[in-house]
Amino acid sequence: MSIEKPVIRPRRLRRTPIMRRMVAETAVRPANLVLPAFVREGIDEPVPISTMPGVVQHSRESLRKAAAEAAAAGIGGIMLFGVPETKDAVGSGALDPDGILNVAIADVVSEVGDALTVMSDLCLDEFTDHGHCGVLAKDGSVDNDATLEIYAQMAIAHAEAGVHMVGPSGMMDGQVAVTRDALDGAGHTDVSILAYSAKYASAFYGPFREAVDSALKGDRRTYQQDPANALEGVREALLDVAEGADIVMVKPGLPYLDVLQRVRESVDVPVAAYNISGEYAMLEAAAANGWIDREPAILETLTAFKRAGADVILTYWATEAAGWLRG
Repeated sequence: MSIEKPVIRPRRLRRTPIMRRMVAETAVRPANLVLPAFVREGIDEPVPISTMPGVVQHSRESLRKAAAEAAAAGIGGIMLFGVPETKDAVGSGALDPDGILNVAIADVVSEVGDALTVMSDLCLDEFTDHGHCGVLAKDGSVDNDATLEIYAQMAIAHAEAGVHMVGPSGMMDGQVAVTRDALDGAGHTDVSILAYSAKYASAFYGPFREAVDSALKGDRRTYQQDPANALEGVREALLDVAEGADIVMVKPGLPYLDVLQRVRESVDVPVAAYNISGEYAMLEAAAANGWIDREPAILETLTAFKRAGADVILTYWATEAAGWLRG
């Protein structure tokens, strides 16, 4: 029996590493990456996060060093999260000029200048004793409009500390418009907004809650999105663009690549994806057990985000991966 041999052989372009790189459709660059970093009030040495091997709660000094390393690696930015010593019902530490997040912003800006885009998490969950992203009404629900008033003040506090970009992440309706109006009204028209636009009520946030010492009671399903909804994610992104977002983001990352692709096709601003704590922890655990090859698995993960449409990728591997990409 004779078998007709193929004339078209796609494998020809896979013969060598240089040939594969030459025709690669997708490339991740260090500048596409942003490093999320946690800074904890009242510590002198970094504190390891047990559920995120290799990630720490930084002291102010170790955060400076991490920011300098990130800038030297050529990544695009650093996203700062504050972990205060004390919390209250209204998250007052978020507005204190001497609060941990505000002083950390100033520290990092003084350390790296414009060599790194310094970003800040604009949310109350790290600062409230109930762990929600806003203040609570008498019935225990999150009060959207009362929270917006605090977000506006928080945005100004971050801008006065020197931040380049704020990241409203609480999924309050109207948060981007309020943030833009507050910044512009205070003369901070150059401070940009990375909107957490399609942020889902995910089961993959667990390790992050340890990272910020979260005091969450209940869940966030009344304001974060239902994982079943994709069109809603696009709608949220379009609303944020209309309100003045400079970048829109999908969070989490890997379970929502379809949403990421839909958002990329629907908006005319850069799109970000957050490779979140649970995704990080799963891969690190599998690698530690010898079940997967760590470096190629990380790079394949980052490539998936870029291929789905992400211009910006927030990932705890940012500095390390940048070294591999440059090498």
